[in-house]
Amino acid sequence: MTGDEISAALLAAAQAMSPAEVVAVVLGIAYLVLAVRESLWCWPAALVSTGLFLLIFWRVGLLMESALQVYYLSMAVYGWWHWRHGGKHSDTLAISRWPLQRHAVVIGAVLLMAVASGLLLSRWTDAALPFLDSFTTWGSVVTTWMVARKILENWLYWLVIDSVSIYLYLDRGLLLTAALFCVYLVIVVLGFRQWLQSYRNQPA
Repeated sequence: MTGDEISAALLAAAQAMSPAEVVAVVLGIAYLVLAVRESLWCWPAALVSTGLFLLIFWRVGLLMESALQVYYLSMAVYGWWHWRHGGKHSDTLAISRWPLQRHAVVIGAVLLMAVASGLLLSRWTDAALPFLDSFTTWGSVVTTWMVARKILENWLYWLVIDSVSIYLYLDRGLLLTAALFCVYLVIVVLGFRQWLQSYRNQPA
């Protein structure tokens, strides 16, 4: 597609977009920006955005993405509590890292669960893109937990998951949601740099 065609497609998507998707997109960006700044208010933004996306994804047949939003709702509550009360020596939860062995186990588990879920969805449902949908879902489950625990490498996980999600949403005609995830990719890179600097500046 040419630049003019892409612009026209985005304009058409914007005109067709529901008010719920507009609010979900705006709050989705607010969540990530606030998370980069380690602000507790990222979690209320996530709570409302997630509730709206649950309805949107169900409507277009992304069943695993819809189920993921239910998990996000609970994690928004947990993230708020853990960021506020999870610090051992201060009121603020510190950023930490996982060893390479744990990353290897987690990534392997995500891939296995994605294959298993994809096979089940292919067999028993009419879900769209079941394997990619499953991969982004299980990857997001793990990575959201990492954000709630302030694990530094969550940003690198999001870089992969959001890239795959862009293709998923383009395929289902959610052009502005796909555009949102393009913005996410930029914020994810900035978030990793910001958290890495904060991690290095923490007391030993």
